[in-house]
Amino acid sequence: MNIYDIENVKLLLKKQLKISIIPHKSPDGDAIGSCLGLYLYLKQLHQDVTVVSPNDFPDYLKWLPSADEILIYDNAPEKAKKQIENSTLIFTLDFNSLKRADGLTPLLENSAATFVMIDHHQAPEAYAKVTFSNPNASSTCAMVYSFIDAMGDKNQIDREIATCLYTGIMTDTGNFKYPTTTSNTLKIAAFLIEKGAKNSQINSNVFDNNSFNKLQLLSVVLKNMTYLKEYDTAYTTLSSEELQQYDCQKGDTDGFVNYGLTIKNTKLAVIFIQEGDFIKMSLRSKGNNDVNLFARKYFNGGGHINAAGGRFNGTMEEAVTYFKQVLPDFIHKNI
Repeated sequence: MNIYDIENVKLLLKKQLKISIIPHKSPDGDAIGSCLGLYLYLKQLHQDVTVVSPNDFPDYLKWLPSADEILIYDNAPEKAKKQIENSTLIFTLDFNSLKRADGLTPLLENSAATFVMIDHHQAPEAYAKVTFSNPNASSTCAMVYSFIDAMGDKNQIDREIATCLYTGIMTDTGNFKYPTTTSNTLKIAAFLIEKGAKNSQINSNVFDNNSFNKLQLLSVVLKNMTYLKEYDTAYTTLSSEELQQYDCQKGDTDGFVNYGLTIKNTKLAVIFIQEGDFIKMSLRSKGNNDVNLFARKYFNGGGHINAAGGRFNGTMEEAVTYFKQVLPDFIHKNI
């Protein structure tokens, strides 16, 4: 991390500011883990800091240290609004466009606060005074670790901070199997374990925490799956009726898209999930098949080379039809 930027942040923190930390909407393990890890670190520096999430996060993350202290905008809009309006310094974590903050977006866009971005997605927007951006990083949690290290406070990482950061690294690397998992990623994970992160228990808390309804919903995902052999592509769908039938809770569909990639020789996997009058999409790929560019070009989304999200305004049938129309161009350019 740039020494000049680190010194800039140190100067900002010396002013004893009111600080907010913001994750993206529908925050995942990396977003919540990085926000809580940074929150606990700043608390050690005696800062006045609050994590404000645009909406709720999955139950499988609510055991994390200080998770119950997160202020959720959807649950307490006036309190969250006041927190952001009174903030003089705002950290945005695990996203690089204020549009990813959903209901908080107008508040952030109109804020007079100084912004610091810590993120590992491609093409960051230029809203922050200080931007720590590394698309090659395994996770934002790994970047928060590097930030704390660059601040000269590596030894202040305690068991709680280590637990939060390890959780985000573990989830965003797919249990350390994605290509972003480097030797440095494993060195960071090892350090966090040494600091008290209980890797086996964390894994169990996150991945062995399924409801029966979630597993029934997974059976629907697998039943609905279609494999396009000519394109080595698997896709599946979930309608709003199917989500309601199995009482789908926030986070229940996380990871479902990955099952398509387990099919031999698959290059691309997609899940279409109906949410009101639009279709939410999650895309995963192998190798150099850049779903970030695919999502940006066709589905008003983005993310990483091998993991991205998007949306389609229309019906499920229309979304799948359009996907099949644009898929050949994407696959042929990536062969």
